[in-house]
Amino acid sequence: MTIGKMWDMDELIRNLLKLQTLEFSGSHDDDTAAQVAELRSQIPDQVLGHYDRFLVRGKKALVAVSHQVCTGCHMRLPLAVIMTLKHGEDIQLCDSCGRYLYLLEEPEHRPAPLPSKAKPVRTARRRKKAGTALDSVPMEGSLPPPAQAQPRLNPE
Repeated sequence: MTIGKMWDMDELIRNLLKLQTLEFSGSHDDDTAAQVAELRSQIPDQVLGHYDRFLVRGKKALVAVSHQVCTGCHMRLPLAVIMTLKHGEDIQLCDSCGRYLYLLEEPEHRPAPLPSKAKPVRTARRRKKAGTALDSVPMEGSLPPPAQAQPRLNPE
């Protein structure tokens, strides 16, 4: 939907959100009716018509995006939609449920630094000694090395 050039997207989303909050609040006094009428006059007819179709069914037409997921239908959104919302270029609709989308104001959160753990002290390990000259000397009580095999002679 291309409404970006004529309307300030942030203002449009804020007005839609205020309108939705007032209409779903349940209070029907004269002050609320005047605020609703004022907000409706600030929203383009095309957007308002789409909004009213959801309102008739008792559903919210404007939902937040949380972790790249539409909070109306819980479907993952394409990255292009998220980037368009971040740049504030145009109003976006969810491809699955048709609701208007907006990004929540997320406070900048940095990962907490990991507590520094003391490195374990490495102890020197003893290495096995390589074979020595003593390994080749037969010890007392051990078997003698095998004898050389003699070739068999065929009796003729």
